[in-house]
Amino acid sequence: MSALAFRPSRHSTRPVKVSFEFFPPKTAEMEASLWSAIERLAPLRPSFVSVTYGAGGSTRERTHNTLARLVTETSLRPAAHLTCVAATKDEVDDVVRSYWAAGVRHIVALRGDPVSGPGTRYQVHPGGYEQTCDLVAGIRRIGDFEVSVSAYPEKHPEAASLEADIDALKAKVDCGATRAITQFFFDNDLYLRYLDRVRARGIDIPIVPGILPVQNFKQAANFAARTGASVPDWLAARFEGLENDVETRKLIAAAVAAEQVLDLVDRGVTDFHFYTMNRADLVFAICHLLGLRAQAAPEPARAAA
Repeated sequence: MSALAFRPSRHSTRPVKVSFEFFPPKTAEMEASLWSAIERLAPLRPSFVSVTYGAGGSTRERTHNTLARLVTETSLRPAAHLTCVAATKDEVDDVVRSYWAAGVRHIVALRGDPVSGPGTRYQVHPGGYEQTCDLVAGIRRIGDFEVSVSAYPEKHPEAASLEADIDALKAKVDCGATRAITQFFFDNDLYLRYLDRVRARGIDIPIVPGILPVQNFKQAANFAARTGASVPDWLAARFEGLENDVETRKLIAAAVAAEQVLDLVDRGVTDFHFYTMNRADLVFAICHLLGLRAQAAPEPARAAA
């Protein structure tokens, strides 16, 4: 019998870095759930944690409050999401300055979805930033922010082609983006082929895979349909018949997520961004498999993040 191929995921040969995405809570109960998840995941020392921003700034105050609390009460490095939907340049610039004043030094710059909802076309707001690349340039003019942007291994739903979508990513990089985080995907080959094409275009910033642990398959499938991400038949088959079996669903979800991230590690990936859905247990377990261990958190630095 031949020897098994060497698997980096089993030997911790290269350090793995992670980051987490949260969304601002709408209710007191959701706020308690969010901070429970943050407290659970913070000891893993993520590179940063991001907080989403609703279409047209609909969560602006809640996003800002969550970020301010992260800066003042934790040692985490927060990243603020920001869109250019339904706002003038001056309004967006004011938000950027408020983030700087709150101690935030990292922004996730996104065009944003149309305020009128899925299925409608994006329209530039009068006096607003036209596209993400313009928003990135505006952010960099205001302050020395780290700026992350989105990337789409299966192309943005509105892009004419994958090549056109990579053109858009190149424009964002040329305007000052320092990192790209991908839309979630379930087929690792899609990400790796995309990475090859991006590098061939001379784009050399980190392209961090966005990982969505499947807490609820039906919900994940709906997310995928809206964002243009594909759901492989094999993934649907793994959750088939478990609609009313919550405990088994959790076990399957953990197995699926573990399989995906460990395969990526074995193929050379060492940086991951997790869409947590404000829930910690599954993400914490995956990070444990990646070799990360909880550490005592240092005192929060109440200055710039």
